[in-house]
Amino acid sequence: MSIVADQVRHVDSQLDRVHLVPRSHLLTTESHHVALSPRIAQLQNIVKSLSTTSSSSPLLSPYRISSLLRQAALSEIVSTEVHEDRSDIVAEYESELEWLLVSKATVQTYGVLLGTLLEQTIPLNDDIWYWDEVLGSYAYSSLYTVQTSPLRFWVWGKDIWSDTRKRVRRLREGGDVGEEGEVCVRGIEEGFTERWRQFYGLVKESIRERSVLDIQRRVLSPIALCRSRARHNQLRLSRFREMGASGLGVLMDEGLNFDIADEGSEGDVGRVEETDSHEWKVTIERSIALMDNVLRNITTLEAGVAEFEDTVFASVADDPEISSREADEREIARPAKLSRRIQHILETHVPDHVKTSNKLVAKYGRPSRLTRYWLPASVLILSSTTILRILVNRKTEIISWIRDFGSTVRDFWFNWIVEPTMNVIGTIRHDKDSAIAIMSKESLKGDRDSLERMVVDFAIDNPQSTDMATTTLSEAQVSEIRAKVAEGDLTPVLRAYEKDLRRPFMGTVRGDLVRTLLIQIQKTKVDVQVALSGIDSLLKSQELVFGFVGLTPGVLVCFAAFRYLGGVFGNRRGFKQSRKAGQTVRVLRNIDRILTLAAPTQNGVLSYKDHGLLLCEVHVLRQRAHKLFPGGIQREFLEDVSDLCNINTGIQQQLKVLDRIRWGYSKWLR
Repeated sequence: MSIVADQVRHVDSQLDRVHLVPRSHLLTTESHHVALSPRIAQLQNIVKSLSTTSSSSPLLSPYRISSLLRQAALSEIVSTEVHEDRSDIVAEYESELEWLLVSKATVQTYGVLLGTLLEQTIPLNDDIWYWDEVLGSYAYSSLYTVQTSPLRFWVWGKDIWSDTRKRVRRLREGGDVGEEGEVCVRGIEEGFTERWRQFYGLVKESIRERSVLDIQRRVLSPIALCRSRARHNQLRLSRFREMGASGLGVLMDEGLNFDIADEGSEGDVGRVEETDSHEWKVTIERSIALMDNVLRNITTLEAGVAEFEDTVFASVADDPEISSREADEREIARPAKLSRRIQHILETHVPDHVKTSNKLVAKYGRPSRLTRYWLPASVLILSSTTILRILVNRKTEIISWIRDFGSTVRDFWFNWIVEPTMNVIGTIRHDKDSAIAIMSKESLKGDRDSLERMVVDFAIDNPQSTDMATTTLSEAQVSEIRAKVAEGDLTPVLRAYEKDLRRPFMGTVRGDLVRTLLIQIQKTKVDVQVALSGIDSLLKSQELVFGFVGLTPGVLVCFAAFRYLGGVFGNRRGFKQSRKAGQTVRVLRNIDRILTLAAPTQNGVLSYKDHGLLLCEVHVLRQRAHKLFPGGIQREFLEDVSDLCNINTGIQQQLKVLDRIRWGYSKWLR
């Protein structure tokens, strides 16, 4: 909901409150005539259509308002006769309905004007900021000079051509009345070459005279001239913005400002009837005249803001169509004239104002896109053939690059996303195929059994190497040796090895030394297998962790890619939210600047211009803050914004409200 819709609803509710003063004497004995009157039924339907509560949108289009007023067909003739089937009370009720209809149309027109002024004033900030950038940097000034050089050359050429045509016309006119002219005309008509030489001489003379007259171009550089032009455009746009803000403030403060009496007791009804019923009609007339004069004078940039306000109020005070407060009821009973004036405002003044505003913006605003981008567009057009030739010559390579890129993306997706994901799922399900292992399950058992057999056989063949003092080993002794081997004890083998080392040649010949060495090699192999088994158990215990570690790089790459593509193609909800919050903070900064630099009136409130500027920023603030806050917080925010717009509380109170908005909603404005 915009600030215009809120203001229109507020004024419309005030109007309903003014008009809905009890009129019991109108509907006592003649209520059946009122109910059966087709004219009254028609007026009531039109009043409902013009009311802000008739639809979800409180504002109607200018065409809709004009069509409803034409449909009402209000007559300027005030009938003083009483028909047989129509009493004075019915006629008076019909007159009141006509006034209510015109009042509703005035409220709708008031909303149209406020919306139009806001739409024309707020975008001027962008153009003013553009000129600030041009004037704030020498590089931007040079770029602006290059951008506008074709346009300046075109204007200069048109001036030269116009001056040359005038010279040729004077030359021909002089040839009709004098001998020298006849000679010159005959000289022009001698031949094409001579005529062209004559024309070229006139062009050179025009250029020479313009160079002499335009001393500024000879003194200042092109960049300095463009900066001067940019400064002039900025000042004119600032003046236009101030005029629009002043007109907006005048309409908000002075338009449709009803002095409503509070609802009193039954004894006060007669007094309200006599006073308010006349004053609110005069307020409607004055508001229509105010809207008319604001639209007539708001685009006059030669006048200042103060002169514009004085002219508007003076025109309203001298308006012949405004009735005096002492006028008779029949003198002001002329809603048809007001209806015609409203239609004239909607059908003539509003479109003229929009056209004039667009012309001023086109004249003093930032250059068109064609002017700003003709240089890169020209470079692109001139190099388009070269670019096309490169593309055609490298068609095969480009297709190959695209195909390789697609294949790379596909392989990355399946090898680094799909397959690790399936491994993680298999690990969660204890899938045997997905188990991590660095050795087979039966490898350690086979090597350990082989070592055990080798040691036992060696001990049986060499019983003297054991601790048993026997020539043969019993089953119990063999079982004991087997148990020690399982624990890693190879004492029989090591004793034989130590003994053979004393006489290695004999040990080698007998083969015992080689046999012990091979058994120790097998023992080393078993130890390695045991170590690998421990590592394998560790890996199996952390199998899910390793699965996620393998999946992480692919997930990060996909997240970054999707995040980038989402930002490029518009899926930037979080970014938009932060950008909207930043824009809201800047609007709050502008409001603070307006309130701080404002020159208060004698009553300590904002002037019309400052009030209009504040309304523009508040309108932008409400648009920026839309969907920035949750539902309940947004209602509180709108209440604070409404307090901020209330200039009757004074500038200091408005600054306090602004501080409350800053600290109260800082969570959502970061």
